Amino acid sequence: MKKRYILLLAASFAACNSEQKMTGNSDSATVKGATAQLTFTYDSVKVYSKYPVPAENGKDTSKAVISYPVFADEKINQFIEQKVMASASEGEHYTSYHEFTNAFIKNFDDFSKENKAYAQTWFMDGKVEVKEQQPQYLSLLYTYVNYEGGAHPNSVFTYLNYNPVSHQEIILDSLILPGTMPKLTALAEQIFRKNEKIGPNESLKDNYFFENDKFALNQNFSITREGLKFLYNPYEIKAYAFGVTELLVPFSELKEIARPNRLLNREN
Repeated sequence: MKKRYILLLAASFAACNSEQKMTGNSDSATVKGATAQLTFTYDSVKVYSKYPVPAENGKDTSKAVISYPVFADEKINQFIEQKVMASASEGEHYTSYHEFTNAFIKNFDDFSKENKAYAQTWFMDGKVEVKEQQPQYLSLLYTYVNYEGGAHPNSVFTYLNYNPVSHQEIILDSLILPGTMPKLTALAEQIFRKNEKIGPNESLKDNYFFENDKFALNQNFSITREGLKFLYNPYEIKAYAFGVTELLVPFSELKEIARPNRLLNREN
């Protein structure tokens, strides 16, 4: 199953042995009604290893890819790139998409030199997508999947929230009234238990990974057309096999929690 999954991912890329930067009309997108600063196109960086490994139909090549939106406003681009770089493994510091992808392939190449009998490719696939866009709110989803051997690939899904007017990152505390986090957490737990079909007093100890077996919200959120959505990654609160867990708090439930602004004070 693991091998089939990797081969399917590999098939989505064209075979090549050098670094490429891809652009084109097929990757472009413009949000209706957006200002000139918020128009964007999608671009990508792709790097391939020079050390192919045997495969069922010849040879396969390790690869690293990052695709991302490029806005007319350069400050937005800098914010996105900085957040992607900050997501790298602890102790590793990169300054650009090119440096990030090149470092991944270099790690594979160095490993291949020392382990010539190793017959498995690696891959890294990073993708930043525009999910929600308003004059004062930009929500992006950064999906990072990589494989460096082992039972399965690793995947992380991270929302990025940005105010393109003030050029500041939007954090959860800026959206809710002071002192209302416990109320939001209690409300979210009710929704979580309903979604998971757990009784109001049933323990979370056996099937979930919450610290001290107590429900908690994370900071991985997005403001959708329906409400405030939280996302838990694989391994964060459940076993890997369950994948991601999403939790939506409708706008109608946030009336007494939301700050008096446009982002959460609505019932769309």
